Amino acid sequence: MSEKKQEKEIQTTAASKILGGIIRWVLIIFFAFYTLFPLLWLFITSLKTNAEYFDSPFSLPAVPQFINYINAVSQANLGRMIFNSITVAIVATVINVLAAAMASYAISRFNFKGKELIFALFSAGIMVPLNAMMVPYYTIFSKVGLLDSLNSLRILYAAIGIPISTFIIRGFMDSFPMEIEEAAYVDGCGFFGRFFRILLPLTRTGLVTAATFQFITCWNEFVYANLLTSAPENKTIQIGIRYFTNQFTTDYVSMYAAIVVAIVPSIVIYMLFQEQIISGLTAGAVKG
Repeated sequence: MSEKKQEKEIQTTAASKILGGIIRWVLIIFFAFYTLFPLLWLFITSLKTNAEYFDSPFSLPAVPQFINYINAVSQANLGRMIFNSITVAIVATVINVLAAAMASYAISRFNFKGKELIFALFSAGIMVPLNAMMVPYYTIFSKVGLLDSLNSLRILYAAIGIPISTFIIRGFMDSFPMEIEEAAYVDGCGFFGRFFRILLPLTRTGLVTAATFQFITCWNEFVYANLLTSAPENKTIQIGIRYFTNQFTTDYVSMYAAIVVAIVPSIVIYMLFQEQIISGLTAGAVKG
């Protein structure tokens, strides 16, 4: 009797595993489709004519219209806007990561009164809605004469990303063995030498993680780029997308082509540093 009961339990367990596997794969396929279908539809639609788009939005194009990408670049001057976005994102990312690394080093390595309160204030900045600060930021940059300048975006993006970058990098600073730094100090390595030649290279996973998030945020940001710049030569790629819409008509297929051009760098950056980001988010969360 016990053997039959044991066999039944084994069969039940096997059936549960099979059912669990089926449910897991159904959910994976569902969310993959939910995530990828809009991107696939966007790319396919960008190869249509406007007539095909209005006639049948979900059909394949009769003849792929790669000229839409040429029109997108020429009509909205996307080349200039892409260059602006690249320079803004790179400069803001470098400043952000360097400042966050310095702040994380001070909080992680030095014991002083109120350091956890300071870190809590840094972390609280993550919860502040960026749109709530539009009026103060606009007023500040207007007063200092940086309105309608790419420098205003570089400074702003570097500043608003410091809370999340500090939160990420500090986890790596805390897990970094103090003995290595002490050995370098005994060998005569100064403060800046320990920071730039030892600590930063050995915590590069955390730096890459923070830098990737910061770069993607800078590249995709729209609200402040629209608020703080007005001259066409100072616009970024996200602002260029709306140039395909006017009062009477909208060139949808060229606009979709511009959107594809705008999202490709974010996807490429994430794919290049995917392993570092995943390992960074897991390793940085563990304090050794």
